[in-house]
Amino acid sequence: MSKSDLDPHLMIVPRRKIRGFSAILLPFTSSGAVDWPGFNDHLQRTFDAGLTPAVNMDTGYANLIDSATKIDVLSKARDLAAGRPFVAGAFVGDKPGSAFRLDEYRTECDLIAKFGGIPVLFQSFGLTTGTDQEILERYRQIAQTTDQFIGFELGTMFAPFGKIYSLDLYRQLLAIPQCIGAKHSSLSRELEWERILLRNEIRPDFLCLTGNDLAIDMVIYGADYLLGLSTFAPDLFAKRDRMWEAGDPDFYELNDLLQYLGHLTFRVPVPAYKHNAAQFLNIRGWIETDETHLNSPKRPESDRFLLQEIYDRMQRWL
Repeated sequence: MSKSDLDPHLMIVPRRKIRGFSAILLPFTSSGAVDWPGFNDHLQRTFDAGLTPAVNMDTGYANLIDSATKIDVLSKARDLAAGRPFVAGAFVGDKPGSAFRLDEYRTECDLIAKFGGIPVLFQSFGLTTGTDQEILERYRQIAQTTDQFIGFELGTMFAPFGKIYSLDLYRQLLAIPQCIGAKHSSLSRELEWERILLRNEIRPDFLCLTGNDLAIDMVIYGADYLLGLSTFAPDLFAKRDRMWEAGDPDFYELNDLLQYLGHLTFRVPVPAYKHNAAQFLNIRGWIETDETHLNSPKRPESDRFLLQEIYDRMQRWL
């Protein structure tokens, strides 16, 4: 596929129903403990908006919290889901040069399935090192014992173990029945357009989930989404999605405002967006503090002024 094959104007799908997955922020108290009431409320709020919650993702500090906390998150997600779908990150921590840890991936997937969730396979050094064929075989091995999972391509600007796969490898992943979708976080529109066209050609039911918080309008081209940005305002993301389905021209103005929020909060260092999320949810009165995990980077206090201004502009739709 070459650049000449891409004509984004022809890819726009008017009035399509958008499927939104929203990564849930794990809030903290001023003492550094997890704010479980705040988490429960935000999880319920996301369900109520009509989005599918994604727990234990980067937004939930998946690489920083311990196993007991992850299990508590899964337990609360199962209870609040009451049979509704949710997804959860399957994170396997390793180091450069590590071998592929198949048993750990299977353990993570089994745990998530036990609580009623669908695993989202975080990449690791062991998973992404080697040739396309070697990487493909690792996904096939996971699929042998997992009913369904969502893949994940992650740019190195987000995590050092991330890798954006070749289009040939992506085509092979589409052929794994248990892989029902994949989140793509390269921050490249062109790479996402290529994947959407490939999906349309060979497996229309496959979920192309944009993870591009700097281009959230990828949904108009046929992508669905799994975003950290939507945790700031699951209510407004859901409203934006309904506007597109209804053909409401207000979609563009609301999308522009949400995108402004994304450009502000996903600036370098990108992982600090989680502090902005806590600040914003605190401004909205949805969580008690704007504290983050101790080992997560912070934003300046002055960001609250900009976030308040954005929230004030949102009142039109709230």
